[in-house]
Formats: sequence, C-alpha cells, structure tokens
Amino acid sequence: MNLGIICPRHNAEGIKKIRELGLGYTELDVNNDDISYLNIPEIKEALLKYKVSLGAVGRWGRNRIKSDGGFDTKEQKDEFDLIDMCVALDCPVYITGVNYVTSLSYYENITAAIDYIGSLNEYAAGRVKISVYNCHWNNYIDKPKEWDIVHGHIKDLGIKFDPSHTVNGGRDYLDEAANYGNRFYHIHLKGTININGRRIDDPPAGLDQINWGALLSILWFHKYEGMLSIEPHSETWQGELGELGVKYTIDYFKKLLFIKD
Repeated sequence: MNLGIICPRHNAEGIKKIRELGLGYTELDVNNDDISYLNIPEIKEALLKYKVSLGAVGRWGRNRIKSDGGFDTKEQKDEFDLIDMCVALDCPVYITGVNYVTSLSYYENITAAIDYIGSLNEYAAGRVKISVYNCHWNNYIDKPKEWDIVHGHIKDLGIKFDPSHTVNGGRDYLDEAANYGNRFYHIHLKGTININGRRIDDPPAGLDQINWGALLSILWFHKYEGMLSIEPHSETWQGELGELGVKYTIDYFKKLLFIKD
C-alpha cells in the first residue's frame, strides 16, 4: 500500500507540496466545468522532478446522465480526456460517479449507469482501471445494493472506498470492506465523527472513530496494493491546526504501514 494525499493544486507547486510533506503519491480531483487549464506537460515534469507518482485522477459531482436518460456528451468527452491524461501520466486509476435522474425509473437509471460507465471502460481499454466513488455527491452507485448490480455486470469495475461515507450513511464500513474489498482500487483516508446518526465533523484520520487498523488488516487480507489517499475535509481543522492534523495523519499511517523515514 502506498501513502499519499490529494494534491492541493493541479500544477508543479501543488506537486512540490506533496514532496515537502514527505510523501511520494498524490491524487488529482478535477471537478471544474472547464478542464482545459490542466497543463499535462507541466504536471508530468513536476511528478518526475519531485519523484511523486500519481495514484488516481477523479471527477466528482457531475451530471453525466440527462433527464431523458441520454449521456451528457460534454461530460463524457471530458472524462475521455482525463483518461488520456491518466495514460500520459502513468496513473493507474480513474474515478467517476453517476447521478440519479428522478424522472426515470430505477431500472432506467441503472441501465443508463451501466451504459455510461461501460463507455468509459471501453474507452480506457485496459490502459486505466475505472472506479466509482462511494460518496453520494451526485452519485448513487455508492453502496452494496448498486455494487451488486452495476459492478456485478461490469466485471472489472472498481470501487473508490472512503469509510467515512459508509459511517455517515449508517452502514458498516468493515462489513463493506470485507465483502467488496477485492474490488477496491483506491482508498481515501478521511476521518469522521458521527454520533447517533449525526455527523459532527471530519477530523484528521487517526483522530476519529474509524478503526483504521482493522480496516487496513482487511485490505491486507484482500491483497490491496493501491494508494491510501489522505483527504483533509474538516470545517474545524483549518489553517495551522489543519497542517498539524495532516502531519499527524501522515505519522499515524506511516506507523500502521510500517514505513520508516
């Protein structure tokens, strides 16, 4: 398993920050309407210069399926371009999601999701592994009910797993990891505090309620070899406190992963 963190900026400055944190892996989350700002040659040069590997590229919260069940071809083209970027930057995983359209039946939604993800999978053609995130941000392929259908149909489709989403969804993250961990292609390390079904905050991983040691043991059981990507996400841990929290999480997981500086 490789420890890294989501890149704060999609340029050389952002990648330099990863190395300054003492990490060798990062993730790019590209959620803008316009993705033309991405300078792939600059990013590639910086990855080589600072000896950082790109573990995943993701795109969250987009409307991929239109009200009539058809594809948003602009979004599809953007995702094709991001898959090409993954190939150019030797990135093994591309992460996507699928929005639910209320005017369509559940069957129509599932069919559209399978067709859309299938188009990405077909375009990737084995060059990049396609994964669906387990966050509900404009995505409903985020839990076992849909995994059994969609991932059951698309045999090589993976899961980007973040246990905090499972906790805040009222489900058992260790159970999901045990049953679906063989499909995990990417992991987010985001802490959470959820009391009686109410999310309080998402503090740094290691300062929260998730049993990270048990989760990592399940990942080892499934022979997971991908990236563990730190995701700072707290309203409380900002500024200097946030920087201290990131450093704590890095040290915490280095010990769990037996990484020596």
